[in-house]
Amino acid sequence: MVKIRLKRMGSKRNASYRVIVSDSKRAPQGYFVEELGFYDPTTEPETYNIDEEKALKWLNNGAKPSDTVKTLLKKSGVMAKYHGNE
Repeated sequence: MVKIRLKRMGSKRNASYRVIVSDSKRAPQGYFVEELGFYDPTTEPETYNIDEEKALKWLNNGAKPSDTVKTLLKKSGVMAKYHGNE
């Protein structure tokens, strides 16, 4: 199964994340298929950027987002476009 999830980057106590597409059986820090964007919770306000076209392509192909990624996709408006297509 293909999942859309976060990959931790950065140093100790200064985490930032990349939104990636990977196989659910692989480690999140290992091999991934494609990078969709980034998320930085340490800034005020938190910063995120997600490529809508790539995200919609993977959602339409059956990729399942994690809970945090689903929240980010809702904030960026991708989930509204995805549910509008169905």
